[in-house]
Amino acid sequence: MARRQTVTQAAISRAVKGAQAAGLKIGRVEIEGGKIVVYSSEDVRQEPASDFDAWRAKRDAR
Repeated sequence: MARRQTVTQAAISRAVKGAQAAGLKIGRVEIEGGKIVVYSSEDVRQEPASDFDAWRAKRDAR
């Protein structure tokens, strides 16, 4: 019989602290099948790192 994976409070705390250290404001935390998902409370826009990345993103948008 397979063991059920458990998520501990310590693991959730580590995930939240790591996200906060990265500069995210925590909106909510969900547990999905043994995986911790941290959602930000603000809209995060990702800017392309370089001109090439911007060109590639625009090209792949078709």
